[in-house]
Amino acid sequence: MLSLYSDETFMKEAFKQAQYALEEGEIPIGAIVVCNNKILAKAYNQTEKLNDVTAHAEMLAITAAANNLGNKYLHDCTLYVTVEPCPMCAGALNWSQIKRVVYATGDPKRGYRRFGNLLHPKTELETGILQHECANLMTSFFQNKRI
Repeated sequence: MLSLYSDETFMKEAFKQAQYALEEGEIPIGAIVVCNNKILAKAYNQTEKLNDVTAHAEMLAITAAANNLGNKYLHDCTLYVTVEPCPMCAGALNWSQIKRVVYATGDPKRGYRRFGNLLHPKTELETGILQHECANLMTSFFQNKRI
């Protein structure tokens, strides 16, 4: 039985956001920010919808969480995201001083880890939660784009 407040439970919420992105023709990446086991923000990629290259799920979730908290720092928060953040998003996460980042699947082409650790030195990192489901969603999206 899943705990109400497990990493897997929260990643499933991020996965739902990725599915919303898919339904809108966006790259299917979803993110949520959690603080004290409460979801503060939910977001998904909206770069096409907003005509904004910075409208990544992580960026939108960071902004919404900061607005919800009334604080630019996310010291006690965890970001759950379905795909490894890009360097831009990792930089924003660094500036937010987020406590923890959990991502499902890596991104060997565009993920931040290609460039070293861009997260804040105190940020904890966890990977692999729902890895196969999130990787399959991305793979099928890009395969369908090539048809």
